Amino acid sequence: MARCATAQDERAGAGRATPPFHAITPFTMLDYPGRIACILWVAGCNMRCLYCHNPQIVAGKGTIGEEQALAFLRKRKGLLEGVVFSGGEATTWTGLAAFMARVKVLGYAIKLDTNGLRPDVIARLLEGDLLDRVALDYKAPLHKFRTVTGASVFARFARSLDLLCGQHRIPVEVRSTIHADLLGEEDILEMAHDLSRRGYRGTYALQRAVAGPDRPTLGDLPADTRPFDAVRLARLSPLELAVR
Repeated sequence: MARCATAQDERAGAGRATPPFHAITPFTMLDYPGRIACILWVAGCNMRCLYCHNPQIVAGKGTIGEEQALAFLRKRKGLLEGVVFSGGEATTWTGLAAFMARVKVLGYAIKLDTNGLRPDVIARLLEGDLLDRVALDYKAPLHKFRTVTGASVFARFARSLDLLCGQHRIPVEVRSTIHADLLGEEDILEMAHDLSRRGYRGTYALQRAVAGPDRPTLGDLPADTRPFDAVRLARLSPLELAVR
């Protein structure tokens, strides 16, 4: 698949060929279902989501190099089972596929957390059998996508969604972060119906945005205390919802 990069992609990846990682979370039992894992946080991102509370990762540069990360993983063999690549946005890193191949050699399962703006990279990772699980963030429906994410490339996300829904080798979870200032119940239902039309049959996960004075976001959002009707959403959604 041909590379389709934007200037924002180039800015996200520019100047950080090494070191690529902002940080390593050494242990998690929550981020990789069914596996004890660590998280490698890739610096840089091709979105500017208003509810993002990791601006230091999105706009910053990495401080941990590939060899340092691999040394960590070698020491944890037998203790950890999986590696989660998150960010930022891991697919903006040009060395991602090659590094994942090295992680695979160590015997780890790999999960990718992605915003889906690089369908070419996701296709390459699938073709190389480098992925064991994917979490895809559905940020907003088409008419709100640019407002929420700062990126006007919904079509590229949709290609990733179709690609992942069209394969059955690895499990995929689609999830949305919800803040009432940005998305309402009808937006949630619109995304759920879009997922169903594209063939997604998994659980659709909804998670509240973390925001407030002690958790600043890129969009300086207030804490979201307004409830949404989970019972109504469950009744009208064509997919099973998991509210977190």
